[in-house]
Amino acid sequence: MILNRHHGKNLMALRIDAHQHFWDLSHTEFDYDWVKTDHLAAINETFLPEHLQPHLASTHIDHSVVVQTQHNLAENEWALNLAEKHPFIAGVVGWVDLSSTACEEHILALKENPKFVGIRHVTQDEPDNDFIVGDLILRGLAVLEKHTVPFDLLFYVQHLKHAVKLGRTFPDLPLVIDHLAKPTIKTGEITDWASDLRAAAQFSNIHCKLSGLITEATWNNWTPADLRPYIETALEAFGPRRCMFGSDWPVCKLAGSYEQVYGALMEVVGDLSRDEQDWILGKTATEFYQLKLETPRSAVALR
Repeated sequence: MILNRHHGKNLMALRIDAHQHFWDLSHTEFDYDWVKTDHLAAINETFLPEHLQPHLASTHIDHSVVVQTQHNLAENEWALNLAEKHPFIAGVVGWVDLSSTACEEHILALKENPKFVGIRHVTQDEPDNDFIVGDLILRGLAVLEKHTVPFDLLFYVQHLKHAVKLGRTFPDLPLVIDHLAKPTIKTGEITDWASDLRAAAQFSNIHCKLSGLITEATWNNWTPADLRPYIETALEAFGPRRCMFGSDWPVCKLAGSYEQVYGALMEVVGDLSRDEQDWILGKTATEFYQLKLETPRSAVALR
């Protein structure tokens, strides 16, 4: 258990935002066309560490994990450079081509950096709904399992059924379902999603992120009550030790502020024990990503 310590007192466990992004629209080598639409105007700008830090401070979050946005090896280096300059960034979830014969070579190179903590592929955008269980991708996931490199599952509900095969095939591969596989909160649909989520939870190597939910609700008219059934279903299925908080900032800005995301989660989990909250707010992410943390100077007073 990692604790802040000050004058001999045990303080709150370090808090981790396990899912946020950065992008810089001036980097023309990266593809940011996906944010350049009227629908996404709220996030069609540059977001860097200095823009996130005030939100971390206001919610007493100590560290964050940066998650990829590009299928581009160069973004790995860019994000890892940001992590080197900003100690609050505890880890970077990058990308490699899982289908490439160079997959293992790229993974070994990334593992030389202590801030590299995992891999993600934007599976939700693949035209083939069975992409993640294709033979070449399974070969790449076997490489991740060999080197104990966690993998983020960016799914829509229709992909969630594949978590069972992945959990069974790769029992030693740490897997985490981003954004609870984006349930359709705006319509209140829950039955099929909940069934597939519970099936995934039967595999102890699968975790989930309590993240990205407000953007699956009605953007300008959601409440924490809309999120509650989905968060509670995940907690019942996985337990707090396999659930982790993620802001999905700045994508969350489409529907609300960083502080609103955090506040909504706390409203739902506020009745849990201090230890259960500590797992959701930091300890799960720390163990899952094997984060190497240092107590920040700001974490020296009781919160």
